[in-house]
Amino acid sequence: MFARRRSARLEPVPIDFHDTANRRTYSGREADDSWRTAITGLADPAGAAVVDVGCGGGTYTRAWHELGAASVTGVDFSEPILDEARAAHGHLPGVGFRLGEAAATGLPDSSADVVFERALIHHVPDLAAVVREAARVVRPGGVYVIQDRTPEDVAEPGAPEHPRGWLFEVFPRLLEVENARRPSASTVADAMTAAGLRDVSSSSLWEVRRRYADREDYLAEIAERTGRSILHELDDGELDHLVAELRTRLSEGPVVERDRWTLWTAVRDA
Repeated sequence: MFARRRSARLEPVPIDFHDTANRRTYSGREADDSWRTAITGLADPAGAAVVDVGCGGGTYTRAWHELGAASVTGVDFSEPILDEARAAHGHLPGVGFRLGEAAATGLPDSSADVVFERALIHHVPDLAAVVREAARVVRPGGVYVIQDRTPEDVAEPGAPEHPRGWLFEVFPRLLEVENARRPSASTVADAMTAAGLRDVSSSSLWEVRRRYADREDYLAEIAERTGRSILHELDDGELDHLVAELRTRLSEGPVVERDRWTLWTAVRDA
């Protein structure tokens, strides 16, 4: 069993990325080979200058470095989360982090071979502005990759290897929150085309998010709301109920957590 730190609040509060209490929300995880295989089929990281917009705790900033990128710049608008990213990954050669907005990174024109945005666009108020910024930063011939979920991805039913789906079965209102913030595949593709990018395409990815030693290891992360901003929509009592419900649906052994994503790619004209 595990003990969870209790918050003082009684009502659910959507995640505040600037709160130091949430600084480790997106830290302490490694990118899985399922992601590495998919991403290297879309963009060549070898010797590339990569910008990871909405980098969070730097999990994928580090992954791009490990795939052979010459430089990787992680950009995020949360100073507390960036502090965690710098502490964990800032020592790596060619890796750096900077404070910036997704629609105003402060990076030079045509300075990246790859611009990557994972789990970002469903948080932004102006998708078109974010896409235009990426199109400005990527070099002619460079690749822009977005990884996020569509309503169809979110609707995947729960299963022992996809427990995320059970969140919405236990609390259907969370599905309403998700569907309100998740863009359709065509909305993202249209934004890329409108920004002047070419060869726009999309594909699905089942990414292994994390491998857990056992059920309680997984449930401990759920109880801390780690890496899943949707859980901040639940109050502590509801979160306790969710953990109890998930315990009944999962076996006691190891948990391999997979999530379905959509990957969009586009190229800037040379």
